[in-house]
Amino acid sequence: MKNKVLFVVTIIAVFLLGLLASSIINRKSEAKYEYVPKVNIGENEPRSKVWGDNYPQEYQSWLQTADTTFASFQGGSAMRDVLEEDPRLVVLFAGYGFSKDYNQGRGHSYAVEDIRNSLRTGGPKGKGDGPMPATCWTCKGPDVPRLMSEIGVTEFYKGKWADKGEEIVNPIGCADCHDPGNMKLKITRPALVEAFDAMGKDINQATHQEMRSLVCAQCHVEYYFNKNLPGKEGVPYLVFPWKDGMAVEDMEKYYDDIAFADWIHKISKTPMLKAQHPGYETFKTGVHADRGVSCADCHMPYKSEGGQKFTDHHVQSPLNNMANACQACHREESAKLMENVYERQRKATENRIKLEDLLVKAHVEAGKAWELGATDEQMKPILQDIRHGQWRWDYSAASHGASFHSPVEIARVIGGGLDIAAEARVKLARLLAELGHNKPVDMPDISSKEKAQKYIGLDIEKLEAEKKEFKENLLPKWMEAAKAREAKMETKSVSMN
Repeated sequence: MKNKVLFVVTIIAVFLLGLLASSIINRKSEAKYEYVPKVNIGENEPRSKVWGDNYPQEYQSWLQTADTTFASFQGGSAMRDVLEEDPRLVVLFAGYGFSKDYNQGRGHSYAVEDIRNSLRTGGPKGKGDGPMPATCWTCKGPDVPRLMSEIGVTEFYKGKWADKGEEIVNPIGCADCHDPGNMKLKITRPALVEAFDAMGKDINQATHQEMRSLVCAQCHVEYYFNKNLPGKEGVPYLVFPWKDGMAVEDMEKYYDDIAFADWIHKISKTPMLKAQHPGYETFKTGVHADRGVSCADCHMPYKSEGGQKFTDHHVQSPLNNMANACQACHREESAKLMENVYERQRKATENRIKLEDLLVKAHVEAGKAWELGATDEQMKPILQDIRHGQWRWDYSAASHGASFHSPVEIARVIGGGLDIAAEARVKLARLLAELGHNKPVDMPDISSKEKAQKYIGLDIEKLEAEKKEFKENLLPKWMEAAKAREAKMETKSVSMN
């Protein structure tokens, strides 16, 4: 009897070992043939589909950035009209493009499409026309490093946004971050390299783990266009203001020292700063960065399919992929982790809205002071406070995930903004009294985006008509020219000899 049992156990063990060996052999075979290159990827190849011939799993996951179904408390991939949700922003950005149109960014697949659709880029009729410089294309896709290589960096920045429209057609993809020869992570935007140089750092010394954040920092950062660089005068050259550091006060000092302003506020006449999206700077002040976690660890975590481990290129909110992104380290249930994130975001938003209210009132009150005959000398310290208060508000708001990435730092920044904005209003109350106005300034009805835009004097119907004409007339010409250019690009198969 014992021999029979032993025989059966042996048969089962051999069978299971056979299955295991077969599985291992199959997985090795998959690994061997999965990444056999099918095409030679050329230097600065902008078409991610071509890269996908060699890296199908990464490419298929990248295609999922077209998914717009996920919306969270403060982000996600769904289209959201930020001005509709919070009309106060229309007043805060009066005189600047963001008062016309400010939509929540969708996935990388829409980088080119969304900038074409934005009212901020206007309705150009041809080259040399429109409100925005060519520099605004810099982060939109892999045609950018291709074109920079062909015509030079300074020449790329030169001119109008419409000048490069037929060249930038492929959305953010493979060539933005990878070297086609060895697939190593690669910095393709010179502004990041130049920023490291300005800080006295060598970006070539970055580790692979650091590079998994730095390729994101090429675009998810604060920046400005410097038209006064020696030898490049008049060209809106892309610069990251990191010379004095990345903290909100460091970049503010940098801008103040060079007397830079993104625009002059239409109501208060304040020389304003627009925080673009300082995601990397705020991320670096948080606990995840302190523990060595990279952007890719959470937004592009590893996954396995068919025995293959690869980086998931469905770049998205970790909240839509918590099993891979969060629970690889955190053992709490998804609902608990989600609530932790939302709690931090809600608390930050609560104080950020208070700061918005103060700033809107300060702008309107400053406008009243000018109306009553205030002098430049009287207004100078007030405008400086408005500038600094709104810079802190925008730094905390425009960096999107900052209230989660670094809740302590964002609380500090918003707190500082509240103090500065309140001081601006105290100074305004005193000045208005001196000018004979001893009662509260009437505030406009800005309860909707439409009412707020009407208050600041925007003709949205005209802007929308211009955009419609652009999309019907000029955009098809761009697409036709791009199609003809790409038809001439060769894709060579790899020789199997």
